[in-house]
Amino acid sequence: MTAPTARTAPGVPPPPVPLGGPGFQADPARLYRELRREHGAVTPVLLDGDVPAWLVLGYRELHQVTGDPVLFSRDSELWNQWDRIPADWPLLPMIGRRQPSILYTVGERHRERAAMISDALEAVDPSELRGYAERFADELIDAVCARGETDLVAEYAMLLPVRVLARLYGFADEQGPGLVAALNDMVDGRERAIAGQTHLATSMARLLADRRAAPADDVVSRMLGNRAGFGDEEIIQDLMVMLAAGHQPTADWIGNSLRLMLTDDRFAASLFGGRNSVADAMNEVLWEDTPTQNVAGRWALRDTQLGGRRIRAGDLLILGLQGANSDPQVRTDGSALTGGNSAHFSFGHGEHRCPFPAQEIAEVIARTAIEVVLDRLPDIDLAAAPESLTRRPSPWLRGLTALPVRFTPVPVL
Repeated sequence: MTAPTARTAPGVPPPPVPLGGPGFQADPARLYRELRREHGAVTPVLLDGDVPAWLVLGYRELHQVTGDPVLFSRDSELWNQWDRIPADWPLLPMIGRRQPSILYTVGERHRERAAMISDALEAVDPSELRGYAERFADELIDAVCARGETDLVAEYAMLLPVRVLARLYGFADEQGPGLVAALNDMVDGRERAIAGQTHLATSMARLLADRRAAPADDVVSRMLGNRAGFGDEEIIQDLMVMLAAGHQPTADWIGNSLRLMLTDDRFAASLFGGRNSVADAMNEVLWEDTPTQNVAGRWALRDTQLGGRRIRAGDLLILGLQGANSDPQVRTDGSALTGGNSAHFSFGHGEHRCPFPAQEIAEVIARTAIEVVLDRLPDIDLAAAPESLTRRPSPWLRGLTALPVRFTPVPVL
């Protein structure tokens, strides 16, 4: 998809925009600006197979959608397009139907499931978490530090979060690479999406059976010990959501933050021991280059109005998190640093937002990953022109395909 370049004739509504393509991959900030100018705060879009939906780009409108579960539900069964969706639709892993997952549970049952997940994650020992992150990060740096060059996406960021999370959940370390590949396939929404989802579900079912037979001090065992009456399939689905939401966005948060430090003079101090700048860069990424760009979604329970659009019962609304973060009504000076302002939508909003313990785990993993790189490779520099860095073709997540760097070779610790 190319970004719109001109307005349509007066009185003629602009056509829906395909959700995907080079505009989302290369320069989504520009694309969101032009979509907002052309369509307003709520943009008609087309998913794979020309399936219609709405992309909510306005900060106020997104706040309304995510804060009103009575009008805008998470129950995907409400979708008025299911009769058009084939069994092999590549976006099914991201827009599921009849999946007993917390993503599509509503009301009191959702609150009980959210509490179960939060309790299981909150019991993670912070020092143990940081210890795992440091150990695995050091191991990954050990593998490349003598070479003087590496790709910090493929050989570092994409490998670290899932290794930490797998250990917290109860997986064996050697299962990490297969989980990474399956997660990437599922999130990218292409021909291997359903195969990736199947691998993930099979791995989770096997882990659940192992922990039911031999409980341990891990997240899965704590979820199994919950007394709210959740079945195995529900827990498997929730573990898949937790792993997917915890790995790929965190990997992209690491990569996007390191890219910012290596390409933006405002964060040059981060490369020379200015640890306060690490937190600033991480927060800036959540506003300007958030890993989770768009989320599916919410479904209207009845006909309504939103952002001047007529929304019909059963319509799908895609949550445009990055679009809302860059709404000029909120970011009146888009060139100014955001400092400690955390009023972004990068972790969602409302009762379906990312649980706070999960946010804290992601932040610890990402910050530890960045600090280990800066400590171990102090003279690191970008090994490619900044404008040559490319992004994965996913409309949902925004992450680099590669981040090549060079540095003075150092011995293994």
